[in-house]
Amino acid sequence: MKFTKHPTPASRRFGLRMLSALGLMGGLSLGLMASNSAMAQAYPNKPIRLVVTFPTGGAPDILARLFSEKAQLGQPVVIDNKPGAGGNIGSDIVAKSVGDGHTIVMGTVGTHSINGALYEKMPYDMVKNFTPISLIASAPNLLVVNNDVPVKTVNELIAYMKANPNKLSYASPGIGTSVHMSGELFKSMTGTSMTHVPYKGRQFYVPDLLGGSVQLVFDNMPSALPLAKEGKIRAIAQTTAKRSAAAPDVPTVAESLPGFEAITWFAMFAPANTPKPVIDRLNAEVLRVFKLPEVAERMKTLGLEAVLSSPDELAKYQATEIVKWAKVVKESGAKAE
Repeated sequence: MKFTKHPTPASRRFGLRMLSALGLMGGLSLGLMASNSAMAQAYPNKPIRLVVTFPTGGAPDILARLFSEKAQLGQPVVIDNKPGAGGNIGSDIVAKSVGDGHTIVMGTVGTHSINGALYEKMPYDMVKNFTPISLIASAPNLLVVNNDVPVKTVNELIAYMKANPNKLSYASPGIGTSVHMSGELFKSMTGTSMTHVPYKGRQFYVPDLLGGSVQLVFDNMPSALPLAKEGKIRAIAQTTAKRSAAAPDVPTVAESLPGFEAITWFAMFAPANTPKPVIDRLNAEVLRVFKLPEVAERMKTLGLEAVLSSPDELAKYQATEIVKWAKVVKESGAKAE
């Protein structure tokens, strides 16, 4: 004989509570999905402010304006140049902004990898205060000298610097920039000395470079190459391991100084806690814009190479770069004056 065990009133109440809880969880999940979907569809609902941490004319500004011109987000992308402190001023503005995707920054290797090791007190955390969107581009720096400097090669420059300690000064658009750190790395690897002269931005040191009050700079290639082609300054070498297609006749520093490499890169970040649907929307638009044939061609002529990524790939790359440049800063003894 089989006995059928009927549920007790207590077990029935427990079962009803479980079903109710599961239903609530399911409802919350569906509600969250619907909320995320609505958020992605509603974004953006006002102009997007893209902060550039350096003045007009440099590679970060060029890339930001390319994005602004070609972006199709339903709202204008407004460029806001906020230079100063090696990019820290503009980056800090974004770090302290609301994470809704309406304020983003064109970050650089300096603002998001180097400065944390160089500055004793940072106004923001390079990782915790931001949400990665995408890598955008990389470029060599171009070692260029005033035409009156009597050198044409890296070896001649090293010999001249050893014979004339601290006679030369090199410019940069700010402490902690890749332009600055390229010079520090060069001094460290060659055992030479020269004086670093930081400016508020490239547009301020170019006249001094042309006039000779500073004699050299490891400038971003997009900025320096046009002047070198015009003969206004002399290109000595580029800082990547391999020659850029934009300047195939210019040797690399590493061809004379094995192991030397300093790549500048640019990436887009949003404030921390920006919702994933918003980040995904921005990432998709960055990838679309910088894959456009006319944009790719413009970048190529400037010596910029598109290096696009997912947000996770940017986060991983940034982590490796922070470690790399912390070592360079320590070994070179560079400090934010």
